[in-house]
Amino acid sequence: MHTIPEAALTAGASAELMIPGPAGRLEALLATPKGALTGVCVICHPHPLFGGTMTNKVVWALSNAALKCGLRTLRFNFRGVGRSEGLFDDTIGETADALAVADALRATAPTLPLVIAGFSFGGHVALKAASRTDTAALVTIAPPMGRYLKTTEPPAHPGVPWLAVHSADDDVVSYAETRAAFATYTPPPQFVHFDGAGHFFHGRLGELESAVRAFLTPLLAVP
Repeated sequence: MHTIPEAALTAGASAELMIPGPAGRLEALLATPKGALTGVCVICHPHPLFGGTMTNKVVWALSNAALKCGLRTLRFNFRGVGRSEGLFDDTIGETADALAVADALRATAPTLPLVIAGFSFGGHVALKAASRTDTAALVTIAPPMGRYLKTTEPPAHPGVPWLAVHSADDDVVSYAETRAAFATYTPPPQFVHFDGAGHFFHGRLGELESAVRAFLTPLLAVP
């Protein structure tokens, strides 16, 4: 059994939800594609202490790309953000949040693949979550690998196809640190390099969506 109302799962439906999490309820936005369902996708948002929420435009672009690939998407606010309960926990609790949300979403379509995606802080959390659960693919956009790897062991390789996207002129997350961290994984993620997109991909969201769709389409039974 799953905790998501059946009415929210019909083709083309969207719904605001509160999903049980390890530190309390988590605020979420669910969307189901209008066409055939190919899988489900959880999307993690940027840093909670710097204004990151599930309505961030890069998170929205990830959701839009996933929907166009036939994935039911679930964006959610980490603990302590918006109406989500709990307190910031420096990726540890947030990873537990992502896993709880993934379990709830996967229960709506248990035979279909799960994709986990995330932007910035959420990209790092997505990697940690994907390495701890059964996923079909991982998408990370500008994850701050170097910053978060200074005091903890690197997350394990998820063992599934992994897309990483980063702009060389990112002024928030170090491109060089992230590329160096990716090079330590075997195999490294499939990497898409942007120039002039900054951290937030201003004016480049369409290109970002295209890169994500190009990665996901061959992995899914997209009609």
